[in-house]
Amino acid sequence: MREHLGRVERHNTDALEQACALVLGAVTGGGLVYLGGSGHSLAMVLEGFFRAGGLACVHPLYTPEISPLHGAWPATETERRSGVAAPVMAAAKPRPGDVVVIFSNSGANPYPVELAAAARSRGLPVIAFVSGPSMAVAPARAGVKLGEVADLVIDTLVPPGDVSYPAGEPRTAALSSLACVYLWNLLLTRMADRAELPLWVSANVPGGDERNAELLERYSVRVPALRRSVAG
Repeated sequence: MREHLGRVERHNTDALEQACALVLGAVTGGGLVYLGGSGHSLAMVLEGFFRAGGLACVHPLYTPEISPLHGAWPATETERRSGVAAPVMAAAKPRPGDVVVIFSNSGANPYPVELAAAARSRGLPVIAFVSGPSMAVAPARAGVKLGEVADLVIDTLVPPGDVSYPAGEPRTAALSSLACVYLWNLLLTRMADRAELPLWVSANVPGGDERNAELLERYSVRVPALRRSVAG
């Protein structure tokens, strides 16, 4: 796993620089960063949203039916079904100046592909965190794959099947979440070196709630999940 993280960092040096420019442009321009994924890629949507050290200007793209926590096999069937993503994007109400980041290991199912297509149809740039090797062998359930729709691909290099251990006959230690979290943090550090970012602090340190209050007020206008009451 350590070797893989070093490999993906080296492989994505140029792509991370390009992603930094795209995302930083949205952040400093007052836009939002939309994060999407389905199945276990939802872990990255949660990782990027409302967490200590993370961007406050993040809008999660989410509907319960794509989460395994609301039914494992039904979620798998849903991400393979066409027509689910477009309403999710429409409900998020993105604007010019925003950017969309989509996480998917295989990049083959309709949900992430159609999410990217919906964003592109609105003129928004799309960055895909996806495994090139996995995408190459996965069935194109959407007719095209995520890498063909996105403006920029950050390749996690995860082998088909995701698992990594033992090396000779891997059957455990999935790499996709690990690689995505690492690459996402590499992107955040690049951005932090270039500009002052709207970053959350931990709510569990003294003064944390007070320091986050201004960010909540600023971004809850466009991000319903940040409102104290999400009803209505």
